[in-house]
Amino acid sequence: MSTYVTTRRTPTPRTTEGDPFMHLQRLLGAVGGAVMLTAAVLSAPQATAAQDIGQWAPAATAKIHPGTMMYTEGAQCTANFVYTDSAGNVYVGYAAHCAGTGSATDTDGCQAGSLPLGTRVSFNEGGSLLSEGTVLGHGTLVYSSWLTMKSLGTTDANTCAYNDLALVKVDAGDLSKVNPSIPFWGGPTGIDIDGTVAGDRVWTYGNSSLRAGISQLSPHTGISLGDDAADGGWSHPLYTLTPGVPGDSGSAFLSAGGKAIGVLSTLGLAPLPASNNIGDLGKELAFARAHSGISGLQLVNGTEPFDPVL
Repeated sequence: MSTYVTTRRTPTPRTTEGDPFMHLQRLLGAVGGAVMLTAAVLSAPQATAAQDIGQWAPAATAKIHPGTMMYTEGAQCTANFVYTDSAGNVYVGYAAHCAGTGSATDTDGCQAGSLPLGTRVSFNEGGSLLSEGTVLGHGTLVYSSWLTMKSLGTTDANTCAYNDLALVKVDAGDLSKVNPSIPFWGGPTGIDIDGTVAGDRVWTYGNSSLRAGISQLSPHTGISLGDDAADGGWSHPLYTLTPGVPGDSGSAFLSAGGKAIGVLSTLGLAPLPASNNIGDLGKELAFARAHSGISGLQLVNGTEPFDPVL
């Protein structure tokens, strides 16, 4: 029997320096986990100016991008992909559980508590257990699959367990800092719709504060364990070297060719210890399009070509 836990961090009392670090429970809420661990949240003021989506910051100097650390009331997660809408607004995604308010064992998004829409989120670099590092920009939580499923009264077990996506709208003043490319690997090049079979390669870029901002430790590659038909295509279990840890929660996963396949949601403790589970991005994005009220919501491809390197 599988056991699941979220990977949020519990914030410590605030000081004049901000939130210097979080307790392990919420930290476990910021990466992905249950016996496969699940993941967590964000937010900030909404941008009012439409973004010319052809004018991204250069990938080499962009401050906000997939893989950037995101902090929500002290809980740290990793940005997955960049999204836009028909009005030109820009969003950065992470796991809905990143904004969770319950314990690390609360993995059912239809039942778990969450911070409200409108919650402020910051984009940071160099975060560690001692400090949140340097703030690079801000955004506002404008969509959470967890809040939406609860509002809709969703009951499908797979949807409740694996639909773990939240969107943070980037502040207008920070739009010039954004690039949609995955660091190290490049891409994404579109959305994967085929799922995985055992042995398929996957690529990811996690940015847990447990690694103290050492970017050389962020790129990972791994293999799929094969999709379980019983999950209805909602999840993809896998192993990576090294596995995702608390703080990696919400990070992007790419399949062959650089296609966006999923978002880190859980870490397996049993029966497959140290495995991870990702929610299917195609299904999560389709759900968001249907229920978020964001018109024309779409994934943005990277400006840099996908290169598997390793």
